Formats: sequence, C-alpha cells, structure tokens
Amino acid sequence: CPFLCPYCLRPLTGKDMPVEINDRKGRLRAAMVKQTNSALSGFGTTIFEVMSALANEKGAINLGQGFPDEDGPEDIRAIAAKALMEGPNQYPPMMGTMELRQAVADHNHRFYGIAVNPETDILITSGATEALNDSLMALIEPGDEVVLFEPLYDCYLPLVLRAGGIPKFVRLDPPHWTLDADRLAEAFSEKTKLVLLNTPMNPTGKVFNLDELQMITDRVLENDAYVVCDEVYEHIVFGLSRHIPIATFPGMGERTVRIGSAGKTFSLTGWKVGYVTGCTEMIARIAKAHQFVTFTTPPALQHAVAYGLNKDDDYYETLREDMQAKRNFMKFGLESAGLQTADCDGTYFINADIRASGFKGTDAEFCQLIIEQAGVAALPVSAFYTSDNAVDHFVRFCFCKKEQVLSDAVSRLNDFFSNN
Repeated sequence: CPFLCPYCLRPLTGKDMPVEINDRKGRLRAAMVKQTNSALSGFGTTIFEVMSALANEKGAINLGQGFPDEDGPEDIRAIAAKALMEGPNQYPPMMGTMELRQAVADHNHRFYGIAVNPETDILITSGATEALNDSLMALIEPGDEVVLFEPLYDCYLPLVLRAGGIPKFVRLDPPHWTLDADRLAEAFSEKTKLVLLNTPMNPTGKVFNLDELQMITDRVLENDAYVVCDEVYEHIVFGLSRHIPIATFPGMGERTVRIGSAGKTFSLTGWKVGYVTGCTEMIARIAKAHQFVTFTTPPALQHAVAYGLNKDDDYYETLREDMQAKRNFMKFGLESAGLQTADCDGTYFINADIRASGFKGTDAEFCQLIIEQAGVAALPVSAFYTSDNAVDHFVRFCFCKKEQVLSDAVSRLNDFFSNN
C-alpha cells in the first residue's frame, strides 16, 4: 500500500486507509476509516452499468440492459400526470393505497384464481427490488440457507448475503435450462429457510413448467421452507408456455409471497412500483421491513397503476404478442448471423451460443468485441453465475426495443460476422 499512517508511519492496510476531512477550525486532518459492510463492498459495479457505459462510449446499439426504449401506455401516464397535479401528494398509507391494493387483489383472482384480502394480504413497494429486499430481510435469520437458481439476476445474491443468508445454488444450463432433480435435492437441507424463485426467469428466458414447480414444492414442504417468487415478467410468456404461480400449489399459499412489477407489465420501468401478495402473517412481517426502507410509494403512480391493472384482456394479449414477435425477430436474426439461440419462453431476453460463430474466446471477450467492432452491446451470461465453472460461451440480448433498433442491430451483426 502506498499510504503511510501519519502517526506511526507504518504502511496502512485496506481496512484503515486515511482520508482527509475538515475539522471545525477548517484544518485538514487524517481520519482512520473502518472497513465498510463486507457483504456489499465485495461486489463491483453491475455488469449492466459496465456494458452500458462501454456501449455509450462506442456508440453501440445497447441490447444489454433490460428496459424498453418506448414509454408505456399513454392513458396510464395521463392518469399519473392528472393525479400528480390534482393531488394529494402527501404520504399515502404505508401498505399502499387501498385502490391499488384492491386492483392487485383483483388481478390475482382474475388471472390465477388467487383470492386474498387486499387490506391485509397485499403490500405496495417502490419497485420489485425493494419487495425482494423487504421479503428477504423479514424472513431470513443469519445462518439460514437460501436456495437460488443460477444464472441468477444480479441483485439476488447481495440481498441474501446482506440479510445473513447462506446461498445454496441450483445450476441451470443452456440451451434448454432444464431443472435437474438431483441438483435440486442437493441444495436442500434441514437448514433451508427459503427458496428464491424467478419465473419467468431473467436472464434465461425460462418459464418453469408444472413438473418443475411440483419438484420445488415437494422439497419446500418437506423442509418446511418459504418461497419468495419474483414474477415480474408474468405477462410476457410465449407460445404454449404458461405462467403458473407456485403459490397456487396445494400447501404453498401460506408459505409463498409473489412479487409483481408495474414497470415490466406496463413498460414503465422508471416508475418503480412493485406489489407483494401473500398470507396475512407473511405480509405483516414483510411490512415491518418495508416501513424502514421506503415506507411508501408515490400516490400518483399508485393511482395510475391501479387503473392499468384493470385494463381488459386485450392489453395483456397485445403485450404478449408484441414481445413474442420481437423475440422471434431477434432469434432468426441471431441465427442468420451464425449464432445458435437457447430456449426462450418468456421475459425480455434471448441467449445465444457464441461458439456457433467460430469465436474461440470467452463470452466477456465476445461482448467487448461486438461492442467495439460490430456496434452492438450484449451481456456475458457468465456474469450471472457465481459457482465454479460458469457457462462462458453464451451471451444475452435484450429484445424489448423498437423494431428499427432490433433490425439495425441484426444488420450490424450480420455484416460483422460475414466479413470476419
């Protein structure tokens, strides 16, 4: 370390690096800084930020970060704007406005036959990530084991570790992302407290089927565990696949919370409005964490999301059809460029095997290459694995973009690979 302690001139370690601060007399003095939280400080900048920054620097089409490039329905935005101007704009109830909680309850019953009390069984949060944080903080004690499916969304592991959980990974491999019964069994023990399940799944595009959900259910019941299910892509499911909440399985209603997102359902990711459904006791516990995190969510946005959730079936069917068409376009485009795509039954994302193109390097090297030389940004799937021997020959492309953007990206990739 190049720094020396100003008091004893000994070399300083990373745990006690000096910083300069002003005292009351305006003089500079050196202060000793203790180590920050170890669960979070070990994580660098997310892969989304790294690749997006490089894409901006190189002027590349960004198919890395998962957000639409068009805002959601104009009528929903108009409702929010009107509510913002007319008010009220003060604290709404901590659990969420009754209007939105009722809309979420109706939505649960309408699509999945789930009947809950909106007064006690629904919690509104400032985004699905906050809902995940609140759920894990409320349900995990330090030392509890948590089952995670990888490749996994980047916030899951930090949140589990910060809550004191011990991660146990169940690995899914491309191109079919099949859940292996033996791998699942190995992840469970008498210390298992919770399963964090994401279906439809980012980054794989996998929709867990009936048999796989039953396998998970059997293990959960056998080990008396909870399930926190991230279902933010619930309405973006393709072909014959269907989204089935694990909360609907016998014995799972009282031990499962399901998390939804207005950001994904209405293409309004910046609004950060999430909702949690569960039994009364579990929601009460999660609400205790929520009250010390954000406490509440903007009332105008809650009013508009309630309106959106009550839209007729045509809206949801159009959303599914539009995203499926973009998935199909991207799939054929990537394959025409020489890549081979993995199964994709939902979400915004499709993954491609880079070895089919003849590329011999890693997925991270491939992503840097196509940003710099093809002008297209994607994400290395290895960044979503944490266990040893991560898959390093698949990359993830986001297709929730304008048709012209996808067309330009496919054209650039075809030009690049045809000339190399």
